[in-house]
Amino acid sequence: MSILDKLAWRYAVKKFDASKKLSKEQLNGLIEATRLSASAYGLQPYKMIVVEDPAVREKLKAASYNQSQITDASQLIVFARVADLQESHVDDYTKNIAVTRNIDHTMLDGFSGVMKGTVNGLDAAGAATWTGKQAYLALGTLLVAAAAEGIDACPMEGFNPAQYDEILGLKERGLSATVIAAVGFRADDDVMQHAKKVRKPLEEFVEVI
Repeated sequence: MSILDKLAWRYAVKKFDASKKLSKEQLNGLIEATRLSASAYGLQPYKMIVVEDPAVREKLKAASYNQSQITDASQLIVFARVADLQESHVDDYTKNIAVTRNIDHTMLDGFSGVMKGTVNGLDAAGAATWTGKQAYLALGTLLVAAAAEGIDACPMEGFNPAQYDEILGLKERGLSATVIAAVGFRADDDVMQHAKKVRKPLEEFVEVI
């Protein structure tokens, strides 16, 4: 299938087959694809958390309005944004650039200054919005990568972030749950897989100027 065929094939799975699991290779592929996702400046102010532990997932299910995808999918992916964005996150990133590209870190002073200007220009609410947007970019990459590999996924906002933070110990790590996605394989009797995909007509969706 072409990428368009695969995107037409994908849908937000309502019922997963709990007996079907991603292989280690499939999971690692999704993780690497998501790691390569676009991010403002490349800063990636979030963490991707793969939850497999059944006991933990039962707790998360209760914090997700008892939606079955939380426990029946092969894995649950939690995107947790950096809760308190600081200049130190920029410093860590520029050090990584210098090492990866084998350049003197002083060559990045200008770029570092631009990033720190952005970070320091955000109040708490603005920083939460900005880091959350970066997590959603990663979510989008995950969904496309999964579809490309014939893996099902369900992006989800129906959960209690504060309870997720508590269950996963995120607050102590300076993180906050932002959005989640269940990945695995659709159940044969998930009726939504047969529903036609509904999107805006092309003439309403796009405008070329």
